Amino acid sequence: MPNVRSVFLSDIHLGTRACQAERLLEFLREYPAEQLYLIGDIIDFWSMSRGVHWSGAQNTFIQKVLRRARHGEKVVFIPGNHDEALREYAGVAFGDIVVAKEYIHDTADGRRLLLVHGDEFDQVTRYHRWVAVLGDMAYNGLVRANIWLSWVRRNLGRSGYWSLAGYAKRKVKKALQFIFDFEHAVMHHVRDRGLDGVVCGHIHWASLKEVDGLSYANCGDWVDSCTAIVEHFDGRLELVDWDGVQSVPAAEHVLIEDRDILAQRKAA
Repeated sequence: MPNVRSVFLSDIHLGTRACQAERLLEFLREYPAEQLYLIGDIIDFWSMSRGVHWSGAQNTFIQKVLRRARHGEKVVFIPGNHDEALREYAGVAFGDIVVAKEYIHDTADGRRLLLVHGDEFDQVTRYHRWVAVLGDMAYNGLVRANIWLSWVRRNLGRSGYWSLAGYAKRKVKKALQFIFDFEHAVMHHVRDRGLDGVVCGHIHWASLKEVDGLSYANCGDWVDSCTAIVEHFDGRLELVDWDGVQSVPAAEHVLIEDRDILAQRKAA
């Protein structure tokens, strides 16, 4: 039986060495659902153009998604900028999996949520693709360095997960401003369309909060943070952090990371 009504995943980046497919498989074993939404950058064609790393765990993930769809789980795939080549198939069903440019999800408590990857609200990705590619390469470098640092921490007996990429985002003011600008643009769009909230990805910054009465949920990623959004059968959303505290309830509204950003913004 399903443990939750819906699971929302984004930014898995299959085809890269940094993809944490093993942890994603652990998560999926614990969260069978009625509906699975894949919200962009599931396959990283950008990185694969420079070199492909496809592990057994990544292949198992694909098989698991296909198996879930065959067994009656609703699976919707919304391509992002890294797998944008698949956007031309929007509206097409591949077997039991539907490809969509965006999707309106009705929660169990009657809210209408926009499901969209989010790159259309990123001015750099939209108008300066070469800058976005360079930024992607720099981010991947931080993630690879973090794998080495994590190995060192384990050998030194240091417990807990520490993210170099997350640290950089919290400390670099331009990165913080980018996150705020992205969230503001997304929520402005949602409000204009008369919807009740959004579930998105793209910026690799997991969050679940209320913004002026609307719900903002960002799935995060499975490269650095290993996070996902789930919907319970009463419509309640929850942010699951598979690398740290297991879950953050929606009632908290603002995550610790968001409080850090707010504090630094006020200080600036």
